[in-house]
Amino acid sequence: MTEELPQRHATLDDVAAQAGVSRTVASRVINGAPHVSQAKREAVERAIRKLGFVPNPKARALATRQAGAAALVIARDDPGVLADPFFAQVMVGVSGALEEADLHMMLCLAATPRGRERVEQLVRSRAVDGVMLMALNEDDPLARLAKETPLPVVFGGRPMDFEPRWYVDIDNVGGARNATEHLLVHGRSRVVTICGPLDTGVGDSRCRGYREAMVLAGLTPRPPEQADFSEMGGEAAMNRLLQAHPDLDGVFAANDNMAAGALRALRKAGRSVPGDVAVVGFDDLAVAQSVEPALTTVHQPIRDLGREMVRMLVGVIAGRAPSPLILPTHVVRRAST
Repeated sequence: MTEELPQRHATLDDVAAQAGVSRTVASRVINGAPHVSQAKREAVERAIRKLGFVPNPKARALATRQAGAAALVIARDDPGVLADPFFAQVMVGVSGALEEADLHMMLCLAATPRGRERVEQLVRSRAVDGVMLMALNEDDPLARLAKETPLPVVFGGRPMDFEPRWYVDIDNVGGARNATEHLLVHGRSRVVTICGPLDTGVGDSRCRGYREAMVLAGLTPRPPEQADFSEMGGEAAMNRLLQAHPDLDGVFAANDNMAAGALRALRKAGRSVPGDVAVVGFDDLAVAQSVEPALTTVHQPIRDLGREMVRMLVGVIAGRAPSPLILPTHVVRRAST
């Protein structure tokens, strides 16, 4: 007689695969956690019965501590951030991915001491299972919170002053370099840049991409003009650049809002676009196609940024160790170049 091998016990991953849900959702159903749709709950329960799954008591004790929510923390205190097309698309991506994972989203604006204190209270009380941090400035106090909390923290964009364990970022340097090279390839040689705040990772990275492209082309980068990523800020910066460099023939603006402001300033100054000055933005927001002329810009996958932040966070919560992720960009040419 041949000796029978012991039967392998079904695992949580087996239940999730059988039910067609994520590991996190399966865990929440098994441990009686709230905020799971009825359809998914029934699918998991059927899989449990079919596979004869028996929960591990220790794992169950840990899992029952889950709060069923994740926090998206944006280091801004301006309520207008909710109307910013960039952050609006990030939130759409985050919300959709959290819905798939059966987790609620808690949105926190936290640039003030009071806002940061509320986030710290949220984390200390374990009211969320994890945190996604965005728009940090250099030496931002929220970075310290991320280092100290035992909760998983995923960064949207790399901080300037340290390398976090988990982050999702855009290829800001490469995108800005490609934008500047696009201007150079199309005959522009006196190219200037309107950059975002240089104490932010995105502002610094896109300015660095501009400098790299100019140096690689054998040209001297011109000093950047900083603005606040708004149309008004872009218009004011463009006016300063026209005064400092009246011979400029190309502009790379570090986002589409500032590029739209630059177009307005150039039009008021009597400069034709792209005849006298070519302009490239960054983001590929709706404004890029509504301005006149339509804006050549760097497309970045904004909703994917939100979705991938959630996927990374859910993976960490489930005990996996995901690697940092850099999302690609590409230039979309329109009438401004």
